Amino acid sequence: MSIDKINDLHSRLETIQAGGGEKRIEKQHKSGKMTARERINMLMDESSFVEIDAFMKHRCTEFGMEKEETPAEGVVTGYGTVDGRLVYVYAQDFTVNGGSLGEMHAKKICKVLDLALKMGAPVVGINDSGGARIQEGVDALSGYGQIFFRNTMASGVIPQISVIMGPCAGGAVYSPALTDFIFMVDKTSQMFITGPQVIKAVTGEEVTAEALGGGMTHNSTSGVAHFLSQNEEACIAEIKKLLSFLPSNNMETAPIFDCQDDMNRLVEDLNTIIPESSNKAYDMKDIISNLVDNGDFFEVQPYFAQNIITGFARLNGASVGIIANQPKVLAGCLDINASDKAGRFIRTCDAFNVPILNLIDVPGFLPGTNQEYGGIIRHGAKMLYAYSEATVPIVNVITRKAYGGAYLAMCSKDLGADMVFAWPQAEIAVMGPDGAANIIFKRDIENAENPAAARAEKIQDYKDRFATPYIAASRGYVDDVIEPSTTRQRLISAFDMLSSKRETRPSKKHGNLPV
Repeated sequence: MSIDKINDLHSRLETIQAGGGEKRIEKQHKSGKMTARERINMLMDESSFVEIDAFMKHRCTEFGMEKEETPAEGVVTGYGTVDGRLVYVYAQDFTVNGGSLGEMHAKKICKVLDLALKMGAPVVGINDSGGARIQEGVDALSGYGQIFFRNTMASGVIPQISVIMGPCAGGAVYSPALTDFIFMVDKTSQMFITGPQVIKAVTGEEVTAEALGGGMTHNSTSGVAHFLSQNEEACIAEIKKLLSFLPSNNMETAPIFDCQDDMNRLVEDLNTIIPESSNKAYDMKDIISNLVDNGDFFEVQPYFAQNIITGFARLNGASVGIIANQPKVLAGCLDINASDKAGRFIRTCDAFNVPILNLIDVPGFLPGTNQEYGGIIRHGAKMLYAYSEATVPIVNVITRKAYGGAYLAMCSKDLGADMVFAWPQAEIAVMGPDGAANIIFKRDIENAENPAAARAEKIQDYKDRFATPYIAASRGYVDDVIEPSTTRQRLISAFDMLSSKRETRPSKKHGNLPV
């Protein structure tokens, strides 16, 4: 073989790896962003990344594009390992034509998605793009459609992670929306269907790109994104951590880690963590950190619908998904956003064989016209549907309140919970003692000489007779009433016992999920 041919190969590779050139790379760095290749190298194990389709070129001849060089077609694609496990990746290169998506750019992404699906490996997509390549017209639109279709086909089969590390506008936002998790970086990433200029022209509203579609907006207000990082390095570290809690595909289980935390550890603090007054708040995250291995809890959507907590942790080295009411926010009531957040997380855990732990302290659904007009019935049904459909092991711990339909929505025994534990102070009832007493003993209270004293007496009577875990336990709705300090060892034992669970659902094309 001629040495000239080899030199030509290396020269071409150098040009491709230089992306948009030094000036554009410098501009990228000045804006607080890494290049596509730098991001991939930080994500993947050292020297493990293998690039594919580096030589692909567009074939557009409109609007001067025949003269436009787009190294690697504006997107770097390939595979490598993260913590020794196979992962596919694509990263849009903003230094090349603004990372705009055209026909061949999309083809590269589609090839990676196809390979990931065939091989049963996670895929990480790093988005940093000005949008569709307008010069390519309907070919660019077709490219987006092909990506969306593959995202949907891969859903529930392999973990799909979208990372927003720059602009992501117009139709481009729907690929991340179809994936399992979305990461954003504060102040440098935006997502929106229509940008600030279009909104101003159409509606007259003035809004900045950051306020419209910045990281905090989508993490706290819209609920579109799941994670917010302060910089790109922290974001990539969090991606790696998330992958450690997930299996490579739906036929596997998540990796099991060596556990340095005693599986039989008693947590005496849990015996006194619940306030004496049932109306007083406490932080459910304190309970979570006391139960899980080394107190390490990886929260998902920490800024959105904070009245419910979702996230991953480990019990004796094995992954679990945790869903917990948060008494500190809205008294732990379920509302529209909490139902959406939990319903989605339940389905994610079930799709990827991650057992679910529910920590329950729920007084009901949030009342009000805003909730009713907003469709709380429809949204609340998402939780009922997701739990009923789930076949992974599900364990409940009722720490305090479990009232009415909200308890059912948190997966009562009737919806499929495999094991239900209750702490001695648990109140399991159709509604709270105050409301129940007003209904059951209405006439007795009205006819009493001292209605206030009679009402207080009847409330206490109802509490003593019904607002305890023992009535539910006597009917088999609660499997055991346990001392709070023993909860960790009881959970580990229960999940270990349930590890061989096999359950099927009726054969069907698909259910009709309330959306």
